[in-house]
Amino acid sequence: MAKTAYVTDLKSLQGECSANYLRLTRLLGELEAGEVREVALKGRETRFGSLWLEVLERAPYTSIVRVSQSGVLDAIIEPLRMRVHLYHDVRMAEVTDFQRQRHFDGRYRYPNARMHQPDEKLQLNRFLGEWLEHGQAHGHSLDLPAFR
Repeated sequence: MAKTAYVTDLKSLQGECSANYLRLTRLLGELEAGEVREVALKGRETRFGSLWLEVLERAPYTSIVRVSQSGVLDAIIEPLRMRVHLYHDVRMAEVTDFQRQRHFDGRYRYPNARMHQPDEKLQLNRFLGEWLEHGQAHGHSLDLPAFR
């Protein structure tokens, strides 16, 4: 049986980027360049970490935000972090940097030297969406009203 090449699912990628734009703008509120928001993440009774949103740059058509998380395992494993570009004119947010890796292609041949999945870009943007949803569902910020 012949193996078919992966074809980038642009509709799914654009849908994720659009949904992530809404999630991020909701969490960011009116933060300006240089400002940071900490969203405390709680379980049933204890706090287990924080989701950090830092606006690195803000311009009329684009913004750049660093999304990271700190928690109880920071001394053992490297904390998660990514850089996200928000494109205000098209209302999309795209992951452009994850754990110090930059510029992800829409598709990769597999296997490859860096072991990227064929749909690595889509997976990173889906992960961002799940991460932000978790922050909205289980987090709270002292300087914002409830996220819901």
